[in-house]
Amino acid sequence: MSVRIGINPITWTNDDVPELGGDTPLETCLSETKQAGYAGTELGGKFPRDSKVLGPILDSYGLSLVSGWYDGRCDEKSVEEEFEAITPHLTLLRDLGATHVVYADTSRGRHGAIWGPISQRPALSAAEWPTYGKKLTALAERFADFGVRMAFHHHMGTIVETDEEVGLMMQHTGEAVGLLYDTGHSIFSGGDPVALLRKHVKRVVHVHCKDARPDILKKARAEDMSFMGAVMEGIFTVPGDGIIDYPTILKILHDAGYSGWLVVEAEQDPKKAHPLTYATLGFQNLSRMAKEAGFTVTG
Repeated sequence: MSVRIGINPITWTNDDVPELGGDTPLETCLSETKQAGYAGTELGGKFPRDSKVLGPILDSYGLSLVSGWYDGRCDEKSVEEEFEAITPHLTLLRDLGATHVVYADTSRGRHGAIWGPISQRPALSAAEWPTYGKKLTALAERFADFGVRMAFHHHMGTIVETDEEVGLMMQHTGEAVGLLYDTGHSIFSGGDPVALLRKHVKRVVHVHCKDARPDILKKARAEDMSFMGAVMEGIFTVPGDGIIDYPTILKILHDAGYSGWLVVEAEQDPKKAHPLTYATLGFQNLSRMAKEAGFTVTG
């Protein structure tokens, strides 16, 4: 099986907190992405949203567009309203060859909550899950018909955060809802990334690779820190630089026949974690471990 290794520009510049790398130009993000060895990049806030503009820019650096995050509102909107809202985003992805959209449902409030205690977040009741699952499936089927499939991102501070909630989402949705498996959000939420993957690997369509520093992870959960507070403290790092068992994770993915992108998405304060240094370390570690797991890494 083959995989391609990409990165998210959050290594250089953070869209949620613009002061983190806000003065770093897009050209630096892209040139260093290529220099570090990556085959592609996900979207960031500084990327043009016109395919006729963005395509030639990416081509000039020899990079593919991997995917792009979307702040979804499936729980709050009708399927038709949500599909209409996301259509421009899906169009950009499809025009530039991306096959999946990073879809996180940020209904019931997210942005302000990234500075609130991690215990204070929205959640679905047991009675709400069946209806939500049908609605999410219908939306994902619309995406698939359009030509860009859903990679649902479980994420801290959202209605699908914990390993248990990922399980409920998988239980109540159809195959059109693919899982974006994120090691860091699993462990930060109190979960077990290896167990989560073993249970749902057949639904995984996209992978975000971040590692976790154990001392800050322990502190963040014990002190009920905010998501962004923990990020700025350094809870996340690149694969192979923390405590997550990447050799086992990659072997599970390989043995299940996963073939797609592995994306380094390890948000840190760029003033504390030099972006090119960590991007290079992440590529080297992930590439080596993927090959050891049996993957062929392609450009």
